[in-house]
Amino acid sequence: MNLFRRTLLAAGLVLGVVGGAPAQPVPIKVGVIIPLSGGAGPQGQHVTQAIQAMAALINESGGVLGRPLEIVVRDDESTPAVGVSRANELIGQGVAVIIEGWNSPVALAMQPVISRAGILDITMFASADAILSGEGNPLPIRFNASNTQGGAAVAEVIANQLKAKRIAFLTENDAYGNGTQASIEGELKRLNHSYEKVAEEKFPFTQSDFRVALTNVRAAEPDVTVAINANEGLGMPAILRQFKQGRVPGQLLAALGTVAPSVISVAGDAANGAMGVDIYFPDVEPFASNPANQRFVAKMQAAHKTTPDKFMAVGAASLQVWAMAVNELKTLDREPLAKRIRGGSFKNTVFGDVSFASSGQLQSRTHAFKVNDGRIVVQK
Repeated sequence: MNLFRRTLLAAGLVLGVVGGAPAQPVPIKVGVIIPLSGGAGPQGQHVTQAIQAMAALINESGGVLGRPLEIVVRDDESTPAVGVSRANELIGQGVAVIIEGWNSPVALAMQPVISRAGILDITMFASADAILSGEGNPLPIRFNASNTQGGAAVAEVIANQLKAKRIAFLTENDAYGNGTQASIEGELKRLNHSYEKVAEEKFPFTQSDFRVALTNVRAAEPDVTVAINANEGLGMPAILRQFKQGRVPGQLLAALGTVAPSVISVAGDAANGAMGVDIYFPDVEPFASNPANQRFVAKMQAAHKTTPDKFMAVGAASLQVWAMAVNELKTLDREPLAKRIRGGSFKNTVFGDVSFASSGQLQSRTHAFKVNDGRIVVQK
């Protein structure tokens, strides 16, 4: 073979052309860290499916920078040390972005590790206000409502819908739970709503037996019991069942985003009558007529035979907005992407047209609901 032909062959191999077939573009790896086991495991698996469904929609539309997305998922086991280990694994694999954060303690532990690696860190759910402090991550972004937003929504229901005066708290004893309770009480004070805290029971994330705590709450005869529990696979269904079994008086009101259809399916009839607040419902306006949401819902139904809840929508939107920013700016670099999202606006997302505060917090509208006959009914 002469030199000219060898040169042409080498050039063809470098370009990925063999027999006239171009090589496939190298995928862009997207890291996802979320519980896949334990009490929050079922929800984490559903969120993973939603992110994969959104990746499929993005890939069908040309991908990101002309390249397909590859989702690389790791289980944080709802444990800070495990989350840090998984973050280091994904960093070593060369992911372009890490989408994380079910539990606030885990997210807070991972933030500085991801930041030091120079990788964009997007928090999905962890709602502690410290997530956006800039201490662990100078360029934070969060999609779920914050403790402050969630606390304000719950306080609004207590003060203006229920007009409750005697309040009991069942509170997860960590950054998420304590921060949410503080936000609720702070907002009640701002609303000038006078009340008596008749009971306060604290518990760890992994707890599933609340009978003693609920016996104390029942004895206090509250008008409303506020349940703050991020363990939607185990803890929150247990609270719903044991609240009903214990014949606790008054209304059960769950913190923002903790009573989803998956929780109701586990709790069964015990969920009926419970109230909550949330930021997304697939079949309620303004979401029902949103074309981007319709495509996402259809993809989830086709691929997984399920209708997405808030958790799934947040996971999908986290990937969707990042992909929009990358395609707009033509870069995978963390700093310009973070600056585009923080304080920016995006059209045609799963949540409709959205905006972020300069802090990186998605600006969401909350809706109160009640569970009737196993279905979430939004309060008008």
